[in-house]
Amino acid sequence: MSEFTAACVQLRSGKNIAENIEQCSDLIRQAADAGARFIQTPEMSNVLVRSRDELMERIAFEDDDMTVGRLRKLAAELGVWIQIGSIAIRFGDKVANRGFLLSPEGGIVARYSKIHMFDVDLPNGESWRESATYEPGTKTVIADLPWARLGMAICYDVRFPAIFRAQARQGADILSAPAAFTRQTGEAHWHVLQRARAIENGAYVISAAQGGRHEDGRETYGHSLIVDPWGVVIGELDHDEPGFLTAVIKPEETGKARQRIPAIANERDFSVEIVRQVQEAMN
Repeated sequence: MSEFTAACVQLRSGKNIAENIEQCSDLIRQAADAGARFIQTPEMSNVLVRSRDELMERIAFEDDDMTVGRLRKLAAELGVWIQIGSIAIRFGDKVANRGFLLSPEGGIVARYSKIHMFDVDLPNGESWRESATYEPGTKTVIADLPWARLGMAICYDVRFPAIFRAQARQGADILSAPAAFTRQTGEAHWHVLQRARAIENGAYVISAAQGGRHEDGRETYGHSLIVDPWGVVIGELDHDEPGFLTAVIKPEETGKARQRIPAIANERDFSVEIVRQVQEAMN
């Protein structure tokens, strides 16, 4: 397996889809000019809108979605692989938070719909109910790149290690969790979660992010990351401004990490025993 250069594109998506596509396309071009052959964008690359009604007015079904169409053409023009971290698309009377893997020919190689919905009330007063708007996915997705095998996930999925372990068991060398992490949760957990998924699976983790204060008022953390299979951050945008980063991916490092710490090979099935005799023991 030969090495290649990967890139994360960091965005600050607003409400205007056409403007978001232009910014995203410009940064993808810059990353390709810098030598990247695999380029990932963040979660919600096409639009970030709090209001469900406003979101539904702006987005389209997949076949008519301008973001997918434009980035397919761009992938073919530049001859690069593009992982659209995710976009919001119509899905019946709900919305799918869906990522796409695009080939250098402009084809759609894989689709992944976010499985886990972020439903939470935060101490700072923020409240999120993704399940009220989005239809969750039901399957994890792995796709072969020319250099390695890629596991696809989105944002909140990174808190559910079983997805990434299942992908690693199926030979995924690269894991991904493109995101729109809130600033509060990002400051607390972003780096440690990305590094943990890399370490426990002996895999690269590539996660492009949204960053800064958005048009709809939310704040996202930024800090797009690429982590190697030993848990070392080899690429980071150490801020929340739009931009891109690149890092060299050496797929053979995955095998080396899994030989040094054979956690996947050493896994064993187990059962859970619950002991409910505390009160009796106290008596």
